[in-house]
Amino acid sequence: MTDYQKNYERWLAEESVDEATKAELCAVTDEDDKKMRFGGYMSFGTAGLRSVMGAGTAYMNLYTVAHATEGLARLILKTPGGKERGTAICYDSRNNSSSFARRAAEVLSANGIRVFLFPALRPTPVVSFAMRELGCIAGINITASHNPAEYNGYKVYWEDGGQLPPDHADTVAAEIARVDIFRDVPTPDKADSSLITVTDGKLDDAYVRRVLAEAVNPDAIPAVADEMAIVYTPLHGAGATMVPRVLKEAGLKKLYTVDEQMEPDGNFPTLKFPNPEFPEAFALGRQLAEKVGSDLIIATDPDADRVGAMAKDKNGEFRCITGNQMGALLLEYICTAYENTGKMPAEPYAVKTIVTSELSARVCAAHHVTLYNVLTGFKFIGEVIKKHEEEGHGTFLLGFEESYGYLKGTYARDKDAVVASLLICEMAAYYKTRGMTLIDALDELFEKYGCFRENVFSIAMTGVDGTAKMAALMQGLRANPPAEMGGKKLAVFKDYKTETVLDLRTGEKTGTGLPVSDVLYYLCEDDNLVVVRPSGTEPKVKVYVLANGADMDTAEKNAEICTAGIKKLLA
Repeated sequence: MTDYQKNYERWLAEESVDEATKAELCAVTDEDDKKMRFGGYMSFGTAGLRSVMGAGTAYMNLYTVAHATEGLARLILKTPGGKERGTAICYDSRNNSSSFARRAAEVLSANGIRVFLFPALRPTPVVSFAMRELGCIAGINITASHNPAEYNGYKVYWEDGGQLPPDHADTVAAEIARVDIFRDVPTPDKADSSLITVTDGKLDDAYVRRVLAEAVNPDAIPAVADEMAIVYTPLHGAGATMVPRVLKEAGLKKLYTVDEQMEPDGNFPTLKFPNPEFPEAFALGRQLAEKVGSDLIIATDPDADRVGAMAKDKNGEFRCITGNQMGALLLEYICTAYENTGKMPAEPYAVKTIVTSELSARVCAAHHVTLYNVLTGFKFIGEVIKKHEEEGHGTFLLGFEESYGYLKGTYARDKDAVVASLLICEMAAYYKTRGMTLIDALDELFEKYGCFRENVFSIAMTGVDGTAKMAALMQGLRANPPAEMGGKKLAVFKDYKTETVLDLRTGEKTGTGLPVSDVLYYLCEDDNLVVVRPSGTEPKVKVYVLANGADMDTAEKNAEICTAGIKKLLA
């Protein structure tokens, strides 16, 4: 009998497994489906867990959530003072999120660990903030971010409010591997309710105060409040709990919300993908914006850590502002506003990921701001902030990534769509006083710094052998580095897995200076760039094309050439 068949039959025979789960398993007749469910466990890493919801060891359900929490509990118990400091737990609008959060609280309390459980859904950054505010040792957020409706996930944070460090993630993974999913995990009746504190509104109020304190010019929004209208949608997610409140308290009078998408709903009934990176997510927002005369639409993803925006151009047409573009816009605005008011802080610095546009590098250079490049994942941005705080120098201006995540301020260590929404509105208000929309501001940015065009696409690697397919694709690229990309000669090849930087012009080899990661980086002689990496949360390989040119036609042509070149290599 195969291992997956043994696991399958064990779940069916286990007394503690509920009848609904057993009924779901009895309906499984396809062997590949059974193997997908029971062929192994979800891989626990620095981003925690993420998978589709359903019965089985490889899927998100009450039993796998409890199993992972028992692994985390054992790490906390090994940490001096850990159980007394406790764990903060938040969740988003996805199906089963509240149940998963409650089950995690039960397991932790059964281990004698204090728990601070939020009574309803909250944005992801709130758990990071709450941990820092309460002095918690750990934090859990039940969310699958912007994944489709069938997904859920389990994000874990450590004492500084950032995602779990690699060594701690390894410890949790090892504990999970040692713990039997049924025999060694406390059942719900073992929970100690005296150790579970349901948070009140004081934490919410404190979070809102910290977000509002990050305004660069608090007078900007009130100055145009009578004439500036903004449309907002939370896409059925947690942003509804905080974004409208923050914008109104910042002085915005004409805030119009997309009523059909304000109610939390894990089925996301009004859109196929709850992802503000996709123009389709703005369909209802555009209808409302045309009706109320708004030239800006803001959308946050279900757990409100990412934000997207559309603004009107000179022809009155709505255009999407990409994550790369918004990061550069925000950086330019923040720097300019501080310089104009004489408030530029000492030793200013910003942080972006290596797959984020180099437009921001030019903005930083112009404003004498130090820019740090880190690996993909906001935890690496948080590490730079932490290092500067520990060393006692530098002032953090902005952290951002191309996937629509931004953070201003050190009250949290994860991207925050709430503070980003505030800054986007403030920036829109500033440009409105100049008779400009954010699209006009973007065009002005390109005129000043040169034109940039990015292209991101993915290669799906689904199925039982999806992980093996991804590994084989990356190994094939690694073993045969090209000399050119779509006819463009390569200047530098970086392999972050082997920590090698090869200058193809001189043959010189150096180190990357960043942690080991399965990432390949191809820099052309004309500074156009292609980066390839497996997704850490979905079964796919992601490709980033970061092109530039003296004008937009040239930038777009370079993006097309590099895209065709990498697709040829991947074929």
